[in-house]
Amino acid sequence: MAGGGLAVASAGGEQFEAKITPIVVISCIMAATGGLMFGYDVGVSGGVTQMPDFLKKFFPVVYRKSTEPGIDSNYCKYDNQGLQLFTSSLYLAGLIATFVASYTTRRLGRKLTMLIAGFFFIVGVVLNTAAEDLPMLIIGRILLGCGVGFANQAVPLFLSEIAPTRIRGGLNILFQLNVTIGILFASLVNYRTAKIEAGWGWRLSLGLAGIPAGLLTVGAIFVVDTPNSLIERGRIEEGKAVLRRIRGTDNIEPEFQELLEASRVAKEVKHPFRNLLKRKNRPQLVIAVAMQVFQQFTGINAIMFYAPVLFNTVGFGNDASLYSAVIIGAVNVLSTLVSIYTVDKIGRRVLLLEAGVQMFLSQVIIAIILGLKVKDHSEDLSHGYSIFVVIMVCTFVSSFAWSWGPLGWLIPSETFPLETRSAGQSVTVCTNFLFTFVIGQAFLSMLCHFKYGIFLFFSGWVLIMSVFTLFLIPETKNVPIEEMTERVWKQHWYWKRYIEDNDHDAEAAVSNKVGPANGNGFDPASQL
Repeated sequence: MAGGGLAVASAGGEQFEAKITPIVVISCIMAATGGLMFGYDVGVSGGVTQMPDFLKKFFPVVYRKSTEPGIDSNYCKYDNQGLQLFTSSLYLAGLIATFVASYTTRRLGRKLTMLIAGFFFIVGVVLNTAAEDLPMLIIGRILLGCGVGFANQAVPLFLSEIAPTRIRGGLNILFQLNVTIGILFASLVNYRTAKIEAGWGWRLSLGLAGIPAGLLTVGAIFVVDTPNSLIERGRIEEGKAVLRRIRGTDNIEPEFQELLEASRVAKEVKHPFRNLLKRKNRPQLVIAVAMQVFQQFTGINAIMFYAPVLFNTVGFGNDASLYSAVIIGAVNVLSTLVSIYTVDKIGRRVLLLEAGVQMFLSQVIIAIILGLKVKDHSEDLSHGYSIFVVIMVCTFVSSFAWSWGPLGWLIPSETFPLETRSAGQSVTVCTNFLFTFVIGQAFLSMLCHFKYGIFLFFSGWVLIMSVFTLFLIPETKNVPIEEMTERVWKQHWYWKRYIEDNDHDAEAAVSNKVGPANGNGFDPASQL
C-alpha cells in the first residue's frame, strides 16, 4: 500500500485508515527494550551463580561444595535457599508489583507506569552492580522485580493500543522474541565476563542490564500516552490529537467515536474482577490460569535460569556449561521466529500438541541418560553423551519456544471479552509470576532430591498439559475477538455448557421482567 498505509479493523469489522508512523516504530523499539530487560534478567542470574568469585563473595557454602569433590552429591552442589532466592525474588516482587501497576496503568496512564518501571530497573541495576553483601544483592533483585511487574503490565497494553490492528498479533509475539534475545544476550555476556580473572566479571554482567533499562526509560519519556488512556482519564481533546498523530491521517473520526464508546462501556463495568468470576467467563479464566501454570511446569524457566549450573552439575566444565547456555539461547530465539511465521498459518492447537510430544520425549531421554551415567559422587558422561544431552535440551527448548512460550500469553489475550480483558490480563500475569517464583525457588532443591527424576517430573506435567490441550483448548486462529463467543465457546464440546447456561439465565430474566404472553398470543420477550 502506498505510503505504508493500512486499514485498521474496528471491533465491528469496519476498516479504519492508518499508517505505520514514526511513533509506532518507536513503540516497537520500546517493546524490544522492555522484552530485552526481562529476558536479560532471566538469563543473567544462571550465569553469575556459576562464577566462582560471585559464589565466594555471597554464597561461600555453595562455593565450597562446588569446588571440593566428595562433599556432597553431584546433584546437590547448588542446593541453597539463598542462591535460589537470588533468582526467584525478582518474580515474587513482580507478582506484588503487578497489583499496584494495574492501578497506576488505569489511573496515571501507560506512559507514567513505564517510567516507574524504568526507575525501578535502574535503581535495581545500580544496587546489584555495587552489591557488597547478600541483603544488598537481594534488595536489588526485588527492585528489578518491581520494574518487571510494572513493565509487563504497561508495555503490552501500550503496544496493543497504539499499534494498527493488523500488526498487533505480531507485536505480541515480537515481545516474546525480544525476551529470548535478552536471554541470549545475557548468556553471551556471561560467557565473556566469566573469563575476567580480576574477579569483577559478575559485576559487569549485572551492570549491563542498565543498557535496556536506560533505553526503556528514555523511550517512555519521549513517547506520548495512548489515546485510549487519555480518553479513559477524561482528556478527550488531547486523546483525539494523539490519535491523529499516531495514525498519520485526519480521517480519525470513526475510530475516535469507537474509542469513546469503548471507554463508556468500560466505565459501566464497576467490578471487573467480580465480573471475571461469572459463569460465562469460566472457560477463558480456567484456560488463562491453566496455561500459565502449565507453562512453568514444562520446566523451561528452571532450564533457562540455571542452564550453566545444570550443565556443570552433569559434568561439563565452567566454560563448556556457559557455552552450552549460549547455544540454548540461540535455539530459543530461532524457534520463536518459527512461531511468528506459523501461528496464524497452522493454528495454535497444532503447535501446542506437536510441542507436547517433542518436549515429553526429549525430557524422558535426558532422564534416562543422566540416570545411567551421572551418580551422586561420580559421573561417567563421555563427550559424546554430553553433546547428546545438549541436543536433547535444545530439542526441548525449541519446541517450547514455538508453542507454550508465546502461546501461553497469546491465547489468553485473545479470548477474554472487552469488559474483563484488563482484569484477565492481571490474573494471567500474577499467575505466571507466582509459579515462576515457585519453580525458581524450588528447582535446585528438587534437583538435589529428585536427581535425574526431575526431568521425569516435568515430562509428567507435559503429558497432563497435552491432554488438557487436546480436549479443552479450542482453536482461535483467524477468529475475530468479538466473534469468539459464537464461533469458539458455543461450538466447543465442553465449554458451550457455560455459555448456553448463561444464555438460558438471561432469557429467563427477560421473561420474568416482561411477563407472560398477552391474550392475543403475542410474547414481547420473543422480540428481544
